[in-house]
Amino acid sequence: MESKHYDLIVIGAGSGLNVASAAANQLNWKVAVIEDGPLGGTCLNRGCIPSKMIIHAADIAETINRSELFGIQSEITHIDFEFITKRANDIVDADAENIKEGVNEHQNMDLYQAKGTFVSSKTVKVDGVEITGDRILIAAGARPFVPPIPGIDSVDYWTSTEALRQTKQPKSLAIIGGGYIGMELGHFYGALGTEITIIEALDSLIFREDKDVSTMFTKLIGEKYSLHLKSNVTNISQDDSGMKTITFETEDGSSKTIETEALLVVTGTKPNTDSLNLGVTEISTSERGFIEVNEYMETSVENIFALGDIVGKAPFKHGANYEAQIIFKNFLNNGSKIAADYSVMPHAIFTAPQIAGVGITEQEAQEKKLEYEIRTHQYIKTGMGKAIEAGDGFVKFIIDPKNEIILGCHILGPEASTLIHEVVIALSAGQGKISAIKNSIHVHPALSEVVQRAL
Repeated sequence: MESKHYDLIVIGAGSGLNVASAAANQLNWKVAVIEDGPLGGTCLNRGCIPSKMIIHAADIAETINRSELFGIQSEITHIDFEFITKRANDIVDADAENIKEGVNEHQNMDLYQAKGTFVSSKTVKVDGVEITGDRILIAAGARPFVPPIPGIDSVDYWTSTEALRQTKQPKSLAIIGGGYIGMELGHFYGALGTEITIIEALDSLIFREDKDVSTMFTKLIGEKYSLHLKSNVTNISQDDSGMKTITFETEDGSSKTIETEALLVVTGTKPNTDSLNLGVTEISTSERGFIEVNEYMETSVENIFALGDIVGKAPFKHGANYEAQIIFKNFLNNGSKIAADYSVMPHAIFTAPQIAGVGITEQEAQEKKLEYEIRTHQYIKTGMGKAIEAGDGFVKFIIDPKNEIILGCHILGPEASTLIHEVVIALSAGQGKISAIKNSIHVHPALSEVVQRAL
């Protein structure tokens, strides 16, 4: 069997490609890139990029539907659903192809477009070739997890991957799972006119968010769509026409049945470690299959690193990019290591309303028995908040009152994904001091005043 040796092997061409290209360009290393799908990873091909492109169409529809609040009578007369999704996917597919061309043209990079599996801790078999590397980076990501619901294998269902690639809008869509992916896709389909039903086993949606955010968001979604909380799906079937019948048990033990044209299952993700044959290596994984790494993104095997969704520490594209920076900086430092610090890791959910957060939630403050204080402000109590009729929006801070330090911030409302960055900068560059925001002059009446006034 043919064999080759590299300075670095990267398995997965999402954020792992950041490290691969930097090593090839700045260190002049010979790098192998292994990817059995389109280049660019989950974010580009089936995650944050295409989803935000189609969600923008939903945001426009939402604006039109609210126009009467501002004295404008309007209506949506036609939706070219295929155009909306095709526009996003054409852009995404072209970007993935451009990335592939760039890798293929690079003299220091070899692309293997096939599945790679370990044959030992330092050897990977791919496309009939055994390759070894001085260093190996595992960035193979994760995939949608589908629970073993009775009947699920006999029906045509979507995961997030398929939901982004539809060309025909369904009249009705049932969503199993109330996390952020399901809620973003529910916003897209629902704002464009699909009848939405959500079935969630817990007592609230997006339960990992701060409790006040989760509570308000659950209330708002319950007013828009058919929402079933504390409900567990017991059976799914499909008739000859393609209609699905979903049976679920409610909190009181009673059984309910709904019919839907389309079904979306979004119940978490599963790391792709099971496809790598890690059993022949000494790489440690958790009970859930995530690769275990230390603060330097090192696995239990020397010179083997891991990042991104397959690690599961910061399951966001910006989290994986940050981890890629840590790994490459440590390559550059050649012995003087930098540890990853997740204490200021923001996130956002692109629903209507938007949600964003950074730092700890109130629940976490209680669990840690911290002394804390809550400071909030409503959008509607600012000039711009009133102008845009953001009646449900608010900013919530968790504060260390003794030292006047920001412990966490959570925002629900328009432009939350942008507003949170003022807090991120205060935490990163201002030592988290309240004064960094409170004492700064804010444009009046910009929406950012709501963040300042909360403090």
